[in-house]
Amino acid sequence: MELRIRDLSKTYANGVHALRDITLTIPRGMFGLLGPNGAGKSTLMRTIATLQEPDTGTIHLGDIDVVRDKDRVRETLGYLPQEFGVYPRVTAERLLEHFAVLKGITDRRARREVVDALLHQVNLYEVRKKKLGGYSGGMKQRFGVAVALLGDPKLLIVDEPTAGLDPAERVRFLNLLSELGENSVVILSTHIVEDVSELCTRMAIIDRGRILLEAEPLRAVAALQGRIWRRIVPRAELPAVEREHAVISTRLLSGRTVVHVHADASPGAGFEAVEANLEDVYFSTMAGHVSPDAEAALEVGR
Repeated sequence: MELRIRDLSKTYANGVHALRDITLTIPRGMFGLLGPNGAGKSTLMRTIATLQEPDTGTIHLGDIDVVRDKDRVRETLGYLPQEFGVYPRVTAERLLEHFAVLKGITDRRARREVVDALLHQVNLYEVRKKKLGGYSGGMKQRFGVAVALLGDPKLLIVDEPTAGLDPAERVRFLNLLSELGENSVVILSTHIVEDVSELCTRMAIIDRGRILLEAEPLRAVAALQGRIWRRIVPRAELPAVEREHAVISTRLLSGRTVVHVHADASPGAGFEAVEANLEDVYFSTMAGHVSPDAEAALEVGR
C-alpha cells in the first residue's frame, strides 16, 4: 500500500497559500517531510488526516479516496499531532481503554488484550497505572503513539514528534517509530534534519507550500559530495563572506563562526572540502543551490 498525492493545493481565507500543487508518492516505511515552521507541513498532515479539505487535488491510500471517503480512511489511520491534550488525573491504562472503545473495540477481553499489548509496545506497561499528569514529555509522546496505533493503522502520521524531548527520550521515541515503519506508511513531519537522517528511507523538503525536493536521503547526500566547503571565520568577517560566496549555513564553534559554502570547486583560500550530510542537503535546497548532477539524480521542484 502506498499514499499518492496529486496536485494538492490549499489557500486559507486570509490569503495564505499553504499548499501549492503538492505531488508526492509515499511508499510503505518511514517518509520524512522536512521544512521550517510555516512551510505547510502541518497543513499537509491535517489534510491527509481528513481534518481539513484541500481546494484542489487528490489523495489516495491504496484504493481509498482520502478526500471523498473519509470514514474509510479513518478506519486505518493513526494520527499524532504536534500538540495533543491528555487528562492529567487519569491513568494511561484507563484513558487508552476509553479511546479503544471509541475506536470500536467494545469486547472487554479483546480490549484488555489490545491495551496491554500497546502499552508493552510503547514501553509504558510498568507505569500504566500512573496518572498522565506525572508523565514526562517523552512518555506522553509514547502514549500518543499508543492511541494512534489503536486499530492497527496502515497509515500513521506524526507531526513534530521529538520537539522538546530530552536526548534519551528522543532516541527511545525514534526507535519506536522505526519499528512501526516496517508494516505501515509512516509520515514523519519535522524541522529536525537529524530525525529524518536517522529514520527515513525517503524524504521531501517543503517550503512556502511547495515541494522543493523529493529523494532518498542517501542519494541526496551522495549527489552533494564534493560541493560543500568549510571555513572558520571571525564573526565580523561573516557579512563579507556571505556577499562573496553561496553560504548555506553557519554555526558557532568556540566563539568563532563555521561557514558552509556550496560550490562546484574550491571557493578560495582558507576553505576546506568537507563530507556532505543531510543538513547540507536541506540548507542547499532551501537556498536554491542544486547542482545539475543533483537534479539528474533527484526529483527536484515537483
